Amino acid sequence: MRAGAASLAAVVLALAPAATPASAEPTTVTAAGADLVSVALDGDRMSLRFRGDARAAGHDPAGVVLGPDGGLAGRVPDGPAFAFLGRAGHAVWALSAGDTGFPALDTTGVRAGAVADDRVTLALRSVDGPGTFTAYTLSGLGAATPLFGSGPDVPDATRLPAGTRTGGVVWAFDAAGDYRLTLTASAVLRSGETARTEATYQVRVPTIAPAEQPLPVTPNPAARPGVQALPAPKAAAPKAAAPKTAAAPMAAAAPKAAAAPATGRQVISDGHVDMGPHLNGADWTIRIKDDRSSPPVWRETADVVLHVKDKAKLTVPAGAGFLGKQGDSVWLLPQTQQSGLVWPGWNTQHESVVSGVRGDVTWTLKGVDGPGRFALFLTSSFGSEDVLFDSAEPFPQKLGVPLNTHAHGNWAFGKPGLYRLAVQMSGTTTAGRSVTATRTLTIAVGDSTDPNAGFGAGAGRGTGNDAAGGGSGDGTADQGDGGPLPRTGAGWVLTAVAVGIVLVALGALLVLLARRRVALGTR
Repeated sequence: MRAGAASLAAVVLALAPAATPASAEPTTVTAAGADLVSVALDGDRMSLRFRGDARAAGHDPAGVVLGPDGGLAGRVPDGPAFAFLGRAGHAVWALSAGDTGFPALDTTGVRAGAVADDRVTLALRSVDGPGTFTAYTLSGLGAATPLFGSGPDVPDATRLPAGTRTGGVVWAFDAAGDYRLTLTASAVLRSGETARTEATYQVRVPTIAPAEQPLPVTPNPAARPGVQALPAPKAAAPKAAAPKTAAAPMAAAAPKAAAAPATGRQVISDGHVDMGPHLNGADWTIRIKDDRSSPPVWRETADVVLHVKDKAKLTVPAGAGFLGKQGDSVWLLPQTQQSGLVWPGWNTQHESVVSGVRGDVTWTLKGVDGPGRFALFLTSSFGSEDVLFDSAEPFPQKLGVPLNTHAHGNWAFGKPGLYRLAVQMSGTTTAGRSVTATRTLTIAVGDSTDPNAGFGAGAGRGTGNDAAGGGSGDGTADQGDGGPLPRTGAGWVLTAVAVGIVLVALGALLVLLARRRVALGTR
């Protein structure tokens, strides 16, 4: 329901005039997947807009009211990571619900090199409301970084890199009521002059009535049909709601064919990439969207190896047993983008999919081949974890992804080396046909691991391009033109045990036969 409300509101915004008359009643919207702050520079003139749809030109923030639906109530977690929000246990409300579909701060309208230091300053000029406001980002494993706010331990300004979109942003409030936030964006131009603009945001915070723990709400448990229940890292943590849509669904139209992918092998160790399905007539496949260039390009999975540098290495903290023992090393690509690390996500936003598929796309993890444990999990607004995939659990594992979704999570790897993830994406076309494709996503973990070793046999391609719903469907995958997919999970363990039993029985039989021959020879 929330996703539908967000989509409807975004459509209303897209059809409305760019400038909202002062006398017009503001439209109430949710912030899921929106660019809350979108800064652009045209010559020496700077603008600050709200974009409910990342493809839209944006709107005056004064023309919308954010909330009260679509938010998340909770309590300040115990520990230093969230101490900037106030005392532990204090009730707070976040503008974004759950653990995905977070809003973003966008400076892609300010090209690199246009301003000094390639930085835009975003400052909180004033807050009019009943409580304290804080904006912060999440970076995995319960870590949070305050950006700006009105609290005593929070700065009133932050500097954003030009030409980027900062995701995983949370706007938190500690009292119910209506707020008016005035933000100022500024940057020093190459001429030495300062470009500046400001805008006022209206936020309506409902009565804050959190549970005893800061847990993500689940407004519609059926939003993830077919998701295999995986054990949560904490006994009190329920499964989170399905990923929220990042933009309004496109109007129904004839399915659009996917363009041919870019060619050439790519090792990607920095920047934004997404994995997602494509539909071209009866041809259904999975590709990698490479956002390092403008416009972005789609690549075959066989042509891409993601390289996780040692910059991603950290120590497993207490309470994160799904990553290993406390004190163990883990390589973690966080849910929020960090400079110097690849930022992988998943999406169902390609036009051919949005216009040619009905219902959710099912993402299945069929197996993992690698030297250590792999887990993909989400971090909620207040630091709790929701595990989506875990290589320590039986395969296959499934996740329902709504159409027009763009999401990011925390990708964790227990040891350095090469990992091959057998991923499958399935759906139903608007014509009622089942489509399935299986591919291998290759990740090289650690500075000591040669990412080029990930190309060739075993890389990228599996089964797929099957409008009849093909694929092996048994936890392994057939060999495609890029080599065999990982043969991992419970299947190989059972096979190994069976072979061992046969060998032991055969050995025992040989011993009995040998003793029998000896006995016969002594007679």
